[in-house]
Amino acid sequence: MRMAVKGIGVTGGFGTGVADLVAALKSGVSRMDGITVPSAQGPLQLPAFRAATERLEEFAPKRTLRRIDHYSKMGLLGAYLALQDGGLLDSDLSRLGVVVASGYGATATTFAFLDSIIADGDICASPTHFANSVHNSAAANISIMLGAKGPSLTVSQFDMSVPSALVSARQWLAEGRVDAVLFGAIDELSDLIGYLWHRQRGPQSGGSILPLQVDRESSVVGEGAAFLLLTRDDGGKGYCAIDGIETGSLYQGELSLPGDALMLLGADGRSELGARYRAMVPSRSRVACYAPIYGSMPAASGFDLACAALILQGGTAFPITGAAGCDMGGRPVELETERICAVRLAEANEYSAITMSRL
Repeated sequence: MRMAVKGIGVTGGFGTGVADLVAALKSGVSRMDGITVPSAQGPLQLPAFRAATERLEEFAPKRTLRRIDHYSKMGLLGAYLALQDGGLLDSDLSRLGVVVASGYGATATTFAFLDSIIADGDICASPTHFANSVHNSAAANISIMLGAKGPSLTVSQFDMSVPSALVSARQWLAEGRVDAVLFGAIDELSDLIGYLWHRQRGPQSGGSILPLQVDRESSVVGEGAAFLLLTRDDGGKGYCAIDGIETGSLYQGELSLPGDALMLLGADGRSELGARYRAMVPSRSRVACYAPIYGSMPAASGFDLACAALILQGGTAFPITGAAGCDMGGRPVELETERICAVRLAEANEYSAITMSRL
């Protein structure tokens, strides 16, 4: 069953909303902030792509949001923007489902809750931190705030979270459980994630992400939320259609990719994956990588889908400054195909391939 993408809502290092994402894609440049994380050696200053949620006050009063953490605020903002973009913000949402993909979940609130147990004991631990600490807190807040009465689910499978969650969204639509699904990918950059990133990756230069470089580590950690409003493909208007969702292991053989599609790779500057991305792409294929706009995180696959939808609607693939090895580096290219295949690799030899096409 084909799913139609009817609306897009995004927030990340590039800004908030479709217009900010398109502007960043056209220029090939995104704002890079920093994060200071504590360590045994003292504070560490790391480059990072940070997301802002101030625009959420356009949709909900500030007092309603005061007990909601940053992780859920990013999800709420992405959800509201996707519904607004799809024209359903003021509609009856009783047949709307919500499915969220997250690799890390609400790590900042989770560890704040654990700190409150250590400091105050389990009897006096913060109930607000506890309520916001579970992975499903964002999906629950979205469903409650919007009045969505369909199923609500969060899927966490690290780099494979997005395709796994998309399978659930497609199943709900195919079974007729819902009329539409708010699908979102959310990851939050907390002190813990920043510290672990530093320990695993080493000192970060803060330069541009070089997606297909294999001789150096150029990844920059990011955060944000990317939401798509999905329906069954009824032949109406929209951004594009999602035709297929494939996941598997490369241990079972070589990955067979459609030769007539633009390859949108999830390469994000992680050196251990760069060589595998380069090796898997047929020489005849056009290749694009947009991680330099929003950074490295499991939820980046959701941003890849949003970029693919914009390309298919507009008919032009965007340039990326510094995306060495990519056909789209330095100039916009007219899309010569009706399909885009968004490919993501994971460290355990897992892969996903999501095929999208024009409506």
